[in-house]
Amino acid sequence: MTRAPNLQLDAAHFDAKARQWDENPVFRERALKIAEAIRRTVPLNRAMHALDYGCGTGLLSFPLKDELGFILMADSSAGMLAVANEKIAAQEVTNMATLQLDLMADPAPSRAFDLIITSMTLHHVPDADRILHIFHDLLTPGGHLCIADLDQEDGSFHGPEVDVHHGFDRGDLQKRTERAGFTDVCFETVFSIAKEHEAGTRDYPVFLMRARRAES
Repeated sequence: MTRAPNLQLDAAHFDAKARQWDENPVFRERALKIAEAIRRTVPLNRAMHALDYGCGTGLLSFPLKDELGFILMADSSAGMLAVANEKIAAQEVTNMATLQLDLMADPAPSRAFDLIITSMTLHHVPDADRILHIFHDLLTPGGHLCIADLDQEDGSFHGPEVDVHHGFDRGDLQKRTERAGFTDVCFETVFSIAKEHEAGTRDYPVFLMRARRAES
């Protein structure tokens, strides 16, 4: 059985790493690959309002900002959001804003979104079924959900000291997503993360799942 992550500890962990986050070439490349896949599978346009949940410093949102009308970048880490806000100011971006938010504890935003994107966040969420229902309620009819995360693994990606879900089985996640009310669920592999272990290098695939809220 997967364990329920401690998001309070997660926020402190990411606060400490925020200033160096964008320096990691793997994080930057992963975000670009996920953004490319979102463009391929979702008809983006400047009328769309998007929510990037678990946005970090905005590595996924910034490549998409010129193709969307507005992006709300939400994260539980104040440190990550501080870096994101600095980037917004430095680039003089007018269609992005940030919000410190943990949907497991805080009220959901009152606005609706045409697109919700989230990258490498779902495995940190204690109750994946609950957040899928919250995402469904936050989307406009016909709105798109794009979740990028790890395929199911044995816990070696983070190591035993980190309390998170060990990725997701695609078939199981599809069923859970459909139970939350979504349709047209599909998956593709968009990236692979290579990590060194004592036994050698191991690759951890990252999928993009795309789903839609029904039109009515």
